[in-house]
Amino acid sequence: MKKLIVATAALTCLAIGAADAATWKISHVRPQGTAIDKDLNWFAEEVNKATDGKIKVKVYAASALGDYTVVHERVSVGAVEMACQPAATGVDKRFQLVYFPYMVEGWEQAKKNFSTGAALRGTIDELYAKQDIKVLAAWPVYFGGVALNKEPRSPDGFPNESQGLKLRVPPIKTFQLMANEIGFQGTPIAFSEAFTAVQTGVVDGVIGSGAEGYYASFRDVTKYYLPLNTHFEVWYLIINNEIYEDLDDAQKKQLDEVALRFEQRRWENAEADQAANEQRLADHGAKIVGISDERIAATAEKIRAKVWPEILKDVGEDWGKGVLGSIVE
Repeated sequence: MKKLIVATAALTCLAIGAADAATWKISHVRPQGTAIDKDLNWFAEEVNKATDGKIKVKVYAASALGDYTVVHERVSVGAVEMACQPAATGVDKRFQLVYFPYMVEGWEQAKKNFSTGAALRGTIDELYAKQDIKVLAAWPVYFGGVALNKEPRSPDGFPNESQGLKLRVPPIKTFQLMANEIGFQGTPIAFSEAFTAVQTGVVDGVIGSGAEGYYASFRDVTKYYLPLNTHFEVWYLIINNEIYEDLDDAQKKQLDEVALRFEQRRWENAEADQAANEQRLADHGAKIVGISDERIAATAEKIRAKVWPEILKDVGEDWGKGVLGSIVE
């Protein structure tokens, strides 16, 4: 079945260079008008220009083609040509490495490790390749934090004092363990049900995203935002590998060059975008709770000691330690 779907998608690509242009679908998880939506529409326009209209890209916002885990599978088989989204850990536990909490400490270090050519980025490319997916670019999103509908009990007590609150966590072991270690009670809930869970008091807040994500999806139930720098989130611009390989050398070069500019533009704007989204939360009524550098450092130290060993068991200790050892300071 997979071969049949890929073959069908590949036949679509044979139209490239013919009278009719190929039109590719590209999926992302945010609403229209958000930063990623604007950047992908720029990407689509630039691809169209670079290929003289032989490749057209249509952007599908707000998970219109399915949630990111479903889209990952569809890109893998060629049913959806492209996406820019979080890595899906369900297909390979080793993808948890991209969510390792406190793996990098600031924007400069993040860029050294997640940019094209970095060792860590190479490992991520290899994981996607095993899914028959090619990574064209990275789209750095933010350093994460915690959004709450109730006031934390002791914001100066991170990471060792109980905050007395429940958090919705994504179905990723990393976030469940981290929530519990920094004084919350983590409760796995599907993203589609998370807003209602906060609104009705089933949980008191969410972890797993950053200011951009919370403003986009949880701003009406976010009264406090804690910029704890929990993790560095990167989304990947991906394409089905067989579709990519069906391009001729000139078309590959055109696509690669536009993708590189797509990534470079985002690195130039991402840090300011994070600050702007924190301000948007504040303007919407949320209190941005100041967390000292000392508290963040103490939290990072505890998470590396308590959470990292558990995640390494999942991904393979030798492999995981090798990846962590490749991180550039």
